[in-house]
Amino acid sequence: MSAAKNFKQFEDLDEEQLPVAKHKLHDWTHFAGLYAAEHVAATEFVIGATFVALGAKTMDILLGLLIGNVLAVLSWTFITSPIAVDTRLSLYTYLNKVAGDSMTKLYNWANVIIFSVISAAMITVSATAVRFAFDIPAQLNWYPTNLWFIVIVIAVGIVVVSIALYGFNAVSEFSGICAPWLFVMFTSGAMVLLPALSLDVLDKTLPAGWSDFIALGDQSIWTGIDSDGAPGIGLIEVIGFAWAANTITHFGLIDMALLRYAKKKSYGLATSTGMMFGHFIAWIAAGIMGAGAAVILGKTIVELDPGDVAYYALGWSGFVIVIVAGWTTAITNLYRAGLAAQAIFFNHSRKRTTIVVGLVTIAIACFPFVFSQILPLLTYAGLLVVPVGGIVFAEHQIFPRIGFTRYWSSYRKLTFSTPAVASWALGLVFGFGLNALDVMSFFYLFIPTWIFTILVYTLLASRYGAKERYPEAKKNEQIQKGQIAEYQLLQAKKEPKHKAGRSVWSKVLKTIAILVLLITLVLAGNVMFGSSNESAYVENRELFYHYAFICTLIYFVTAYIALKVEKNRKTS
Repeated sequence: MSAAKNFKQFEDLDEEQLPVAKHKLHDWTHFAGLYAAEHVAATEFVIGATFVALGAKTMDILLGLLIGNVLAVLSWTFITSPIAVDTRLSLYTYLNKVAGDSMTKLYNWANVIIFSVISAAMITVSATAVRFAFDIPAQLNWYPTNLWFIVIVIAVGIVVVSIALYGFNAVSEFSGICAPWLFVMFTSGAMVLLPALSLDVLDKTLPAGWSDFIALGDQSIWTGIDSDGAPGIGLIEVIGFAWAANTITHFGLIDMALLRYAKKKSYGLATSTGMMFGHFIAWIAAGIMGAGAAVILGKTIVELDPGDVAYYALGWSGFVIVIVAGWTTAITNLYRAGLAAQAIFFNHSRKRTTIVVGLVTIAIACFPFVFSQILPLLTYAGLLVVPVGGIVFAEHQIFPRIGFTRYWSSYRKLTFSTPAVASWALGLVFGFGLNALDVMSFFYLFIPTWIFTILVYTLLASRYGAKERYPEAKKNEQIQKGQIAEYQLLQAKKEPKHKAGRSVWSKVLKTIAILVLLITLVLAGNVMFGSSNESAYVENRELFYHYAFICTLIYFVTAYIALKVEKNRKTS
């Protein structure tokens, strides 16, 4: 009777409030696909142009992005992933044990707003591609000026909300389908437009070697001169930009929500698919595509929107890439926003909170200003949440090593943790104070802010009860963990058994999907290497536009059907 009663309390909780069950963990391939798709996004077109506008040099871009993105991967691997795998909880649920209800609700509200706006910006980006296709005027004001643009935003937003509703598995599956295609299309786009740049700068369709490529980059893409005509950013700033771009998810620990499903802590390395392609190759490719499109249109790169760049790089497939790349990022961030909202309104399911947050997100997406301000938002959002990541890191990793008690606030049944709230507030004052004083590059402010918050929280927690022992509370927690494990084992037994292996039909479909991706790359390679002069280049480019779009349609149809076949096989 007692065991049944304990199981009843778990049944009354939403699944997201419990540690992830063992039978729901995923292999590294899930995370490779998830991060690849999320970080090869529509914003890459914008960030590619940003480096041009900031006046970076070619070698600084190549080396700086490599170093910065390696640092980002290591941050996920050694900071976020270990805590996520140890606890199997999202940050939103875990923070409640550390800081109590009051701070957790405040923090979760902040995250609902941050991720809703990021998701809204991505929906807006996707809508710009559809706008371009239907010749709807560009939305240059902070408010919408065309009714059909609003209709398009709503239609795109409904798709995003619908996929996010189904949780981590749906997000992972959608990303897994999109990731290989996004890889191919960003690479192909750069290959298709590089000859346009080479013709403009070198008067030939292809750079003769490395020195020619660097000269091409220095003269037409990353010139070292910013949009105001002043000397631009250097290597240190490029490294910091790449590392800091995702502080909200690694140092800020937001990605505990995703990595709690990982079987091993080392799966943090799977983020390299997103960083090394999305934030290295794709940013470089986006710069090349933007510069090439600018040459074709006779404009500067900063005057172009993602729809312009994508169309002249990829033809009709360009519209698809902006839409899909916007979706993949919007869906993941809306999933995070739904989790944060569910942690606030814990009496409601994640699906219900995601619907409400999704509707608000779609409304925000109708206002184009969210896209134009996305980069400042990401930067300040990172600085906002990094102190909270420092608090959790101190509690989980440092306290046990210095003899303090982990979860002491929970054991004392505090609903308001003064050390946590004070540390967060002081961390914000410290971080934004450094920014106001301009003592160092903004891109690196997250490091001293994180360290400062860890020190302050450790000091304050030691005075409020972290040094004390709580043997009875620890014992009760271990008992509850065992009960949760038993409950989840029982739930696992009730779920249908999955068949091992793949059907012949799904293998055939996947083979076709891979072949059309290879054909797309061959067509792009023909544009880049098979164009002996300008007329041949234009002819080959048009050939690519036509057949690459056909390949895109075939890829998504075969990849989706293959996924459905495999799922039906597993559940039948």
